[in-house]
Amino acid sequence: MNNLKKMMFATAIVAGLVFTGCNKSDEKNSTNIETPDADTDAMAESVFDEVQEIADQAYTFKVVALKSAEGDFNDHLSACVTITLDTTVMPRILTIDFGEENCLCRDGKYRRGQIIVTFNGRYFQPGTVITHSFNNFYVNDNHIEGLKTLTNNGYNDAGFLWFSIVVNGQITRIENGNVITWSANKTKTWIEGDLTPRFWDDVYLLEGNASSSNSNGSGFTRIITNPLRREMSCRWFVSGTVEITPNNRPVRLLDYGEGVCDNQATVTVNGETFNIILR
Repeated sequence: MNNLKKMMFATAIVAGLVFTGCNKSDEKNSTNIETPDADTDAMAESVFDEVQEIADQAYTFKVVALKSAEGDFNDHLSACVTITLDTTVMPRILTIDFGEENCLCRDGKYRRGQIIVTFNGRYFQPGTVITHSFNNFYVNDNHIEGLKTLTNNGYNDAGFLWFSIVVNGQITRIENGNVITWSANKTKTWIEGDLTPRFWDDVYLLEGNASSSNSNGSGFTRIITNPLRREMSCRWFVSGTVEITPNNRPVRLLDYGEGVCDNQATVTVNGETFNIILR
C-alpha cells in the first residue's frame, strides 16, 4: 500500500496571491508587486505541479480501486475520466484520458485530452524514473505541452527518500494566444509518513528553482531559499521562503511562516512587508 501513496507538487506562488494590506506601518505608495501576467505565471506553476497528483490518484484508483472518504483525495478526477494501466510492457504505461470534450473535475477545472505516465520500476525503488507527457491535453481550454520527469534517488544520508523533479513545459493561453515556457529543477524529500498507508500524514520538503517566460516578453525566476515544508494534511506550505525576481522588477521574498497551517504569508519588497492570502 505504501508505494501507492501520492506526492503532491502543488505550489502557491507570489504571482497568484491576493494582497490584504500595505506596509505594516503606514500607507505609503507601495511597490508594484503584481505583474500584468501574474495569473499566467501562477497557472503555469499549478498546472505542472498538479500533474503528479493526478497521476498518483489515477494509479491508486486503477490498482486498488480505492475511493477516499476524506474528500480532497480525489479532487482532480471525475466520473468522465478513463484510466488505463498497461503492465505488459516496460516501462509500464498509465493513460489518464479526460475525453475529447471538456470534463469538469472535482477541483472545478475543465480538462480534456490525455496525461500519459511511464515508469520503469516500483515507486520506492532507487533509480525508478517516472515521466509525464501530454496528448492534446487542455486545462480550462489552455493547451498544455511538454515533459515532467520524476527520478527516485534512493535514501539520503539522513535516511529519507528523495526525488529529483525536472519540468520543461509550454502553455498556450486560450484568451490571448500567449505562449508560456516553464522550466523547473527541484528536489522533493519525504521526511514523514512513508511507513504508514495513509496519505495525510506525509510530509515533504521541496527545494530548487524554476523560471518562466512569456511570448509577450515578461517572466519570472524563482529560487527556494529555505525548504518549503508541505504537510499533506494542509492545503498550503506551512513554512519556507522563496526569492522571486520578475523581469524588470525588484526582487521580493515570499515567506510562508513558521509552521502553522493557514492561508497567510508575507512578501517583502524593498524593505516593505505585505500580508497576503494564498489562493
